[in-house]
Amino acid sequence: MRNCVVAAFAVLIIPFLAVAAWAQQPMLLPVHPAPLVIETKAGDRQIFIEVATKPDEHARGLMFRTEMPDNRGMLFVFPSTGLRSFWMKNTPMPLDLLFIGEDGKVRSIQPGEPFSEAPIGPPVNSLFVLELKAGTSEKLGIEEGNQLRHPLIPKQ
Repeated sequence: MRNCVVAAFAVLIIPFLAVAAWAQQPMLLPVHPAPLVIETKAGDRQIFIEVATKPDEHARGLMFRTEMPDNRGMLFVFPSTGLRSFWMKNTPMPLDLLFIGEDGKVRSIQPGEPFSEAPIGPPVNSLFVLELKAGTSEKLGIEEGNQLRHPLIPKQ
């Protein structure tokens, strides 16, 4: 009888543990074929992006990522313009978060601290948020007001 109880428990708990382990794996979205172009004072800069469009993709973002190429980012595309708030829980990489308006212009650049649960939400409306490795904005000369170009961003 005891063996049956142990076996039944194992049958119930093993799938739960497998799902819990999967949930802590990084989400890897395909890289969009068109690079994101950022117009800076020093010239155009290209970033290759993964695109998060669904609510579950928005929720996971770059969680559990420990590395990412310097020329890579994740573009969050929302269905409508509004105030956005992010946090860095379960995100071990420090990030730059760029809040971008529906016109494709950078409205705010905020730092993201690893594993922080503090909200990152500037008082600007945005339709897109771009997450980059920390320091990338400064290294590439990206500033508030810069224009972004990509097929997913409407032309103004």
